[in-house]
Amino acid sequence: MRRFGLLLVLLPALAAAQESAMSAPGAAEQSVCGFLKEPFTFWLWSRAAGSPNADAAKRLPNAESITYRTRDARELRGYRLSARAPDGRTRGALLVAQGNAMLADQLLSTLDRFAAAGYDVYIFDYRGYGRSEGRPRLKAIVGDYAELHRRFIAPVDGTRLGYGISFGGIVLMNVAGGGAVFDRAAIDGTPARVSPHGCPVGYDPVEHLPGRAGGWLFVGGERDRVVPLADSAEMLDAARARGARVEIGAEFAHPFMDPAYDTHQRRLALIERFLAGR
Repeated sequence: MRRFGLLLVLLPALAAAQESAMSAPGAAEQSVCGFLKEPFTFWLWSRAAGSPNADAAKRLPNAESITYRTRDARELRGYRLSARAPDGRTRGALLVAQGNAMLADQLLSTLDRFAAAGYDVYIFDYRGYGRSEGRPRLKAIVGDYAELHRRFIAPVDGTRLGYGISFGGIVLMNVAGGGAVFDRAAIDGTPARVSPHGCPVGYDPVEHLPGRAGGWLFVGGERDRVVPLADSAEMLDAARARGARVEIGAEFAHPFMDPAYDTHQRRLALIERFLAGR
């Protein structure tokens, strides 16, 4: 009980310290999931993501470090993996929204398989993570990805793809619900709702399922202990009813946490084939 009481005392102080360490919030960076809980949770997640690798882009010949300036003047830093299909064709572009304890550079080698399939791949550190400026907040991150879609995906002469990993699925579902068009999208390890955690119902992914979801893939894992199937079942059932493809792997854990390398590779291959329309 004494430890619990100390935690209650420290939570406001830690949240306040994180707030004061960054510039004053604008409207885009207001908390919507609790004025203490949301800042503190993102503080934990962003620390768990680790530090960025400044040399990450040098490891792949088709990787390029890029920057996007948001509507509220925050610099988002990320990467473009240029398409490198053997036939030289660029078939479209893929916007990736990663998990909440990941940085963009950590996924470059994995995502290069999509570039090899003929797609330009875009991935950014969330605001307040890694090399990106700002304060990480759900409302702000959803807004950022709506902007990134308009800048890098919407104008593409080809197939417009999205890939949401865990928390990233929450982001992409909200972006799609706001009117952004994905010709094909994969959502892996994402809960149906965030409102049980204090967020507005309007941010619940299940509320943003398209009426016709034939171009969507939803992946879940029976071994997922981070987002158990019980937490995603409502969305998986609704997505299946609207024509989406739903794959539940008996050996799948949480995305990028599968116990065996072969299992992880099968999961990625499933997503790649779907996004490529194969």
